[in-house]
Amino acid sequence: MHVLALVPGGISDQLQFFPTLATIQEIYPSAEISVVVEPTSKSAYRVSKAVSEVIPFNYRGQNSPADWANLLGIIRDREFELVLSASDRWEEGVLLWLSGIPTRVGYSNAQAPWLYTNTVTADKEPYQASQYQALLEGLAEPSKSAPIALNVPAGDIAWADEQRQGLNLSGSGGYVVVYPGLNVQADAYPLSSWLSIVDDFQSKQPQMPIVLLETLDSEELVATLSRQRTLKAVKVENLGQIAAILAGADLVITPDSYISQVSMALQVFTLVLQTKLSQALPVVEGETRILGVQSATERLADLKPGDVLQKVWGG
Repeated sequence: MHVLALVPGGISDQLQFFPTLATIQEIYPSAEISVVVEPTSKSAYRVSKAVSEVIPFNYRGQNSPADWANLLGIIRDREFELVLSASDRWEEGVLLWLSGIPTRVGYSNAQAPWLYTNTVTADKEPYQASQYQALLEGLAEPSKSAPIALNVPAGDIAWADEQRQGLNLSGSGGYVVVYPGLNVQADAYPLSSWLSIVDDFQSKQPQMPIVLLETLDSEELVATLSRQRTLKAVKVENLGQIAAILAGADLVITPDSYISQVSMALQVFTLVLQTKLSQALPVVEGETRILGVQSATERLADLKPGDVLQKVWGG
């Protein structure tokens, strides 16, 4: 069984598609699954064993007819039997219709639903993973979205162990990971607010190390925070390394992002800084390790450090 999935969006969107991939494997145990994703999102599949092939395609780019023809040729060559499309655009609908894949599943509110052989209604629940899971309703008994499961490569786990030893974290009573967010963001969480949170931690829990997570998109903020306070920092280069570092943390504090998705998947105590425009957090009965703290406005900068710390200390 050859299965294709079209999943536009960033790394966070890919991570939330992982439960659907797991369900596909349950329905079709021998399935070979390929995904078409943004080139910048390809790295998400470093921590997934469900996918056998990742096909990069710039959904948001100014694609020429040649670009579409090239993707169509790739899809036809693989002779897929089933495709799930998380895109609602007519362009992907036409592409899949031309591909000749016999079973094409898309959303009923897509721009050209008649191009699919089977359409489903997206789950009303705002959590994205549930909307992805809805694509499977026409193939089997409807099932609830499973937790995001990650498979961290052994090499990344070993790398993280070396980093913890180098930062003298291995013998400590644990550590807190802070991911400050993107370098360039119209509504980043302010430096002054991060400093207030760091100061409060160092005052109340001086023995608890704070580790700044430095990704390619957060290196400027990490450097600025490091100049202001004495903090440890670890530079990560891929999603496997991120997961391995987060797995050893007692607490992760992060804006709503792919970092929060990874932390929640690892079942680490996670505090997610959100705005009213943020994606909803998963609702799991009895789950207390995922906490969201929301700004009263649509601006993350309006979220007060005191509100964040109240969640941390259980006030």
